[in-house]
Amino acid sequence: MLSVLKNSWALLLGMLLLMMGNGLQGTLIGVRGEIEGFSTLEMSVVMSSYFVGFLGASRVVPEMIRRVGHVRVFAALASFISAVLVLYPAIPHPIAWSIGRVIIGFSFCGVYVTAESWLNNAATNETRGQALSVYMIAQTVGIIAAQGLLLLADPAGYTLFIIISVLVSVSFAPILLSISPTPAFDTTKPMSLKNLIKTSPLGCAGMFLLGGVFAAQFGMSAIFGSKIGLSLGQISIFVSFFYIGAMLLQIPIGWLSDHMDRRRLIMICAFIGAIGCVLPWTFAGNFYMLLVSALLIGGMSNPLYSLLIAHTNDFLEYEDMAAASSGLLFINGLGAIAGPIVLGKMMDLMGAYGYFVILIALFVFLGLYAIYRMTRRAAATDTTSYTAVMPTGSPVALELAQEYAIVSANEDAD
Repeated sequence: MLSVLKNSWALLLGMLLLMMGNGLQGTLIGVRGEIEGFSTLEMSVVMSSYFVGFLGASRVVPEMIRRVGHVRVFAALASFISAVLVLYPAIPHPIAWSIGRVIIGFSFCGVYVTAESWLNNAATNETRGQALSVYMIAQTVGIIAAQGLLLLADPAGYTLFIIISVLVSVSFAPILLSISPTPAFDTTKPMSLKNLIKTSPLGCAGMFLLGGVFAAQFGMSAIFGSKIGLSLGQISIFVSFFYIGAMLLQIPIGWLSDHMDRRRLIMICAFIGAIGCVLPWTFAGNFYMLLVSALLIGGMSNPLYSLLIAHTNDFLEYEDMAAASSGLLFINGLGAIAGPIVLGKMMDLMGAYGYFVILIALFVFLGLYAIYRMTRRAAATDTTSYTAVMPTGSPVALELAQEYAIVSANEDAD
């Protein structure tokens, strides 16, 4: 662990600051949209636009890096991020914000691809798992810390947007000043979606459903908090509890994943997540139960992401694992794009608490489908290691996790 920090501290510090900026802009946009009087459906389109850009970048950025190199892509996308952040409060219109969110999503994904390829280049087979764990912690801590920054200024003004722009700009300095060799960049040829779905129907269906859950956490949760009248401090705490739950429960669920039928664990986690969504209805108006709900939703959904990847790997040959990663990310991205729009429509029809109706449906469908799949084929006998990875990662992070799983599996076989 110390060797990872020594070799990659600047990169990790830069990613921590970057995630603080990204985490704050996601929450701030949700709060500011309510102040500007945008409808729930308009805001859901704005939130969905981020994932459109993110998904597009996952396909386009690798080719950009191959053509002009890491540093130029990194610097160019950083400029776009800073520019859009300053324009948000200057042009408070849903269409302008949606376009801005596409650019922001595209740029952040591109920055993640570049940074994660540097991280992968710095890691060895022996340190890859540790590097991935520290990277995931830096991402999560950054998002949690960002929620506290929401209280530094009035969200109706310019200051918070300037703070985000500064955070993003400063985050690039330690990365660019510390990176000496530019790593060779190559991505694995993706597996066809048809073969991927045939190989792991549960993995693919689960990734699509989880995309909607993640979209609900990233941005839409702040909109929900604004709609029910939470204070700014309460919104920041509420959003942070999704990611606190992810940090607390990732390790125990990962341990269980390596000691039981993963489909059964997927079912259990999905139903616990659904129970977490019911709590706000049962204890309406109780802020502490709302926090418990966020803790359970985030604590189940984020480990489920890694769990579904591990389950899919159980039915793949080692040489196909990396190829499957981009397909899984693409399916998850489709769910993330659709999620905010469906959530926004439900909140318009049922009020703010319609937010949890969709989440309940997503978790229950996943749990029921896991039960169904257990009746269709036997559990995998030769399982791969569970590797924690955040849904905020790019295709490179997912391939990094897959490479670590392959190395671990080969070590176990020896």
